[in-house]
Amino acid sequence: MATPAFEEVVETFAFLDDWEDRYRHVIELGRAMPPLDEALRVPATKVTGCASQVWIHPVIADGRYQFEGESDALIVRGLIAILAALYNGVPLQDVAKVDAMAEFDRIGLREHLSAQRSNGLRAMIERIREAAAAAA
Repeated sequence: MATPAFEEVVETFAFLDDWEDRYRHVIELGRAMPPLDEALRVPATKVTGCASQVWIHPVIADGRYQFEGESDALIVRGLIAILAALYNGVPLQDVAKVDAMAEFDRIGLREHLSAQRSNGLRAMIERIREAAAAAA
């Protein structure tokens, strides 16, 4: 179950030949995200379990999940952009049904993340699920 935005990410990754190109694309996705307002970079939005500084601010509207995010690490910022493509616009009741790790496997990205980044990715996914569950 993936959004059209995430399917675009999958298609783009399919056209990139090597991992250097894919990592560059992840960084580009992160750079293209709008910055998170400094006022939202607070302990309540900070994701614990990440080696980098990460903030996720949920924005729930019309029964759909959305979030804004930020990180001080370019790769992690790109991971946040990919998670946004995966989750933004999903109905609240369906957020828990999204198998984000399987979706990351579809683009082959998870196998190329360090253990710390994988743990951080899981922490971000858990934060997203918690926020959707609390809002549902």
